[in-house]
Amino acid sequence: MVARGHYIRTGETVDLPRFGRALRRSWWVIAVAVVLAAGGGIAYTAITPAQYASTVTFFVRTPTEQISGAYQGDQFAQKRVNSYVQLAESKRLADAILEETQLPLTSEQLTQKISAQGDLNTVLLTVTVTDSDPQRSLDIAQSLSRTYVSLVSELETPPGSTTPTVSLDVTSAPTLIPTPVRPRPLINIGLAVAVGLLLGILIAVVRDLLDNTIRTARELKTESGGAVLASIPFDKSAGTSPLIVESHALSARAEAFRQLRTNLEFVDVDHPAKVLVVTSSLPEEGKSSTAANLALVFAEAGKKVLLIEADLRRPRVADYLDLEGGVGLTNVLAGQAELDDVLQPWGVGGLSVLPSGSVPPNPSELLGSHSMQELLQSMRLIFDIIIIDTPPLLPVTDAAILAAHADGAIVVVRCSKTTRNQLAQSKLTLEAVDARIFGFVLNMVPPKHPEVYGYETYHYGADSSRSSAEKIDGVGQLPSQGSPDDSGHRASAQGALR
Repeated sequence: MVARGHYIRTGETVDLPRFGRALRRSWWVIAVAVVLAAGGGIAYTAITPAQYASTVTFFVRTPTEQISGAYQGDQFAQKRVNSYVQLAESKRLADAILEETQLPLTSEQLTQKISAQGDLNTVLLTVTVTDSDPQRSLDIAQSLSRTYVSLVSELETPPGSTTPTVSLDVTSAPTLIPTPVRPRPLINIGLAVAVGLLLGILIAVVRDLLDNTIRTARELKTESGGAVLASIPFDKSAGTSPLIVESHALSARAEAFRQLRTNLEFVDVDHPAKVLVVTSSLPEEGKSSTAANLALVFAEAGKKVLLIEADLRRPRVADYLDLEGGVGLTNVLAGQAELDDVLQPWGVGGLSVLPSGSVPPNPSELLGSHSMQELLQSMRLIFDIIIIDTPPLLPVTDAAILAAHADGAIVVVRCSKTTRNQLAQSKLTLEAVDARIFGFVLNMVPPKHPEVYGYETYHYGADSSRSSAEKIDGVGQLPSQGSPDDSGHRASAQGALR
């Protein structure tokens, strides 16, 4: 189990799958960060003036006759090298060079162009002069090779003596490096890309940690504590063709609804559910299309199905099925119409639809009425399964009222939209009325999500021109129980209410 907001699983192991999902989800952020950083590196390289360097190497020498032994002389010279590094970068040497060369620079400007380094455990000292003008760099280095030797000799000669205790010898004459030493395009751009990549990854991880929505079936199972019955992939055609089981029978989305049907049949084998409420936390999470497609897959499996449009505030099922919804459930409950007059068969299978009817002023009271309970009880005698599309749980109480009289409910959760808090509140709302929660459906999962499987490639070469019932022959289909004709449905419904 993964703790909320962390990348550490139980047992202190890094949750690499979640880390990978965070990177995939924010790949464009990482790409933008890398591109911007690379652009910055290129711009910095382009506007930075080229710098040329000239080097000169000195040998620090100590006369052996003044220091006992050559070894001790080398040790003494190595210690003096550190002092000469500071002297090479001093204002005193810069003044001496300017006096000789008469360059239009200040001593402070010149000292910034000179750097010195003593080679480790040697008596060699390398001085580098860097300038935007390659010839001036070489001129300064040549002047430095003379003035530096003179300055050290002056400083290391004891009073009353003409011989310095330490002297400098030029071992490598001033040499100009022909190519610029700065800027370094590959290094600059490489470092910029690395910084941009790290920054992009950091932003991706922070976005993931701050995201409070449900994005995977594992997160849904962890947060809900219940079963995840199916992960329904997003299909861009669902907006215009919500009945995906009918219009694209072999699509991954259609197969996911068949998986949902199968899982529901195994929730309680000994006591199969007959009345099922389909709801969600908030609008636009796909509950109505889920209810309609679920009814279709039960019907194509040979079940006698009743789909009730009980979302009286924003009814959509009738529109999805291209049915007349002006007269229906509300008219039956109000005693304005008989059930057999408003119950509408759909398709060639065993699906019947009870539209919402006219919008009442008191939906909650109407759905919680004794007439609604009697209607459900009578329909149990006729249909194998009754699927009720209800309003969302959080804005109104309609769904909770119906769930209390149903065998159970499934809660549709929209991927990357439903938050953990909304999910918890929905669960508490159903538990408050002692409603049984069969499980949860993760809806609108991105097509490239790792939880979406390629069902469309697993159809045994079925002919796409066949009807939807023929297309799924043998794929998640229960044994057929026959499909009663439409007139039989209407007669049975009428007899049950009399």
